[in-house]
Amino acid sequence: MFRTLYGKLASVLMTVFIAISAIMMLASQKMLEAQRLFELATELIIGTVVFSLIAALIVFRFLTIRLRVLSESIEAFRASGFTTPVPLALPGNLDDEIYRLSAAFQEMSERIAIQLSQLEQVDRQRRELLANVSHDLRTPLASMQGYLETMLIRADELTPEERNRYLQIAVKHCERLARLVKDVFELTKLEAHEVTPQIETFPVGELAQDVVQKFALKAQKRQLTLVTKCEPDCPPVRADIGMIEQVLENLIENAMRYTSAGGEIGVEVRPAGARVELRVRDTGQGIQGDELHNIFDRYYRVDRAEFGSTGNAGLGLAITRRIVELHGGDIQVESTPGLGTTFIVDLAVA
Repeated sequence: MFRTLYGKLASVLMTVFIAISAIMMLASQKMLEAQRLFELATELIIGTVVFSLIAALIVFRFLTIRLRVLSESIEAFRASGFTTPVPLALPGNLDDEIYRLSAAFQEMSERIAIQLSQLEQVDRQRRELLANVSHDLRTPLASMQGYLETMLIRADELTPEERNRYLQIAVKHCERLARLVKDVFELTKLEAHEVTPQIETFPVGELAQDVVQKFALKAQKRQLTLVTKCEPDCPPVRADIGMIEQVLENLIENAMRYTSAGGEIGVEVRPAGARVELRVRDTGQGIQGDELHNIFDRYYRVDRAEFGSTGNAGLGLAITRRIVELHGGDIQVESTPGLGTTFIVDLAVA
């Protein structure tokens, strides 16, 4: 009880009451003398008033000193633009209302400062995303416009072979543009939590083999070797088969994009305790250590020597991470510059 402001105020008033009662008891012993009765009553009243004023000032000082410190801290926090949290010296031997109010304000100021920092970072990333998307939209649009205008201007001069070549280039840029718009739209839906996985049980090893087969022809044209390794005792998983297929496609496309001709890309499925691991490795140029923690950020693209300009939007890994997180899983990356990169995805066992 005496740890609260109410208890402390009550204890001070009780002390004042006891002191006044004691004074009155001492004074009452001399009240038998009639000539002293008026003098004692006057002294008692004056002493009581003075003592009460002193006690009230002490209590007021005790209550307001920490409130004044808290008020100054709030003003300092507001003057900093709510960006610099104010540390308060909170005594450990107190647990009253002012202490709890100060502790709550300190925690609130720290959270507000962190959230404002995160909002600034998100706003900066948004501006970078818009700038990068605008650049990648402008490039294929300009190319398509240039080839189509050439066909219109030189319609009578172009041979059928030249016309077909121009059309193929325009279609290629159109596909690139459509892929970018699709990735942006899909990432936006994933970040807005508008997508719900359709959970079912399926053997992820068979899915990996099917996805690898889809890339066999493309890998052959790029002189890449695609291999698949699935453990025979690997249990099935519970996930959205369409989303996991997209995860594998994104990782394999990313590996093919940064692997030179003659390299190898491997897809491995194996059990890992109560989880199942999907590993997609390549023998590409690898990623520098200071860039590993950024590769899953939306629109972050690693410049890997001759692969720096790939015409890719840089959203595939961001989409992959959102899908894995949506399934309650985790995705990690291991890379050694000059040797290759491995992406590791874990999923729940059915």
